[in-house]
Amino acid sequence: MIGTQPGGAVPEDVILVQAARTFVSVSVQAADQLGSVSLVQLRALSVIDEADGANLMRLTDGMGVTVSTASRLVDRLVAAGLVDRRQSEVTRREITLTLTAQGRSLLARYDELRLSALHRRLDELPSRRRAALISALSDLVAARPGPQDP
Repeated sequence: MIGTQPGGAVPEDVILVQAARTFVSVSVQAADQLGSVSLVQLRALSVIDEADGANLMRLTDGMGVTVSTASRLVDRLVAAGLVDRRQSEVTRREITLTLTAQGRSLLARYDELRLSALHRRLDELPSRRRAALISALSDLVAARPGPQDP
């Protein structure tokens, strides 16, 4: 139901929270179907994949975690065979993180599961509304994040 909610939330805020919860739910359900990795590990794989040769600081920044947390996470991903950790070719003081073939495959399967769930929801919309939603989401994704964004 849309309308002013307890606490004075405006309808736009209600919709935004519901949309965020929907996307998180889709991600959690897809992660559960994979079973072998946590949602945090999948997020790390996504950040590493997007960075294409990330270092530990890039992973830390991309995930909003401490260096020690990111380091332990990388240790687990390397042990699971999902990430390759090598000394940087640029500086000996850094490491370079890349997805292994197994890591890429797992991330691709995760994305396929999420896309399938989202397409099922989109298929419920009339084509005009679907096109408008995709256009709006494209604008939202392209919008520059603010300094307080996670």
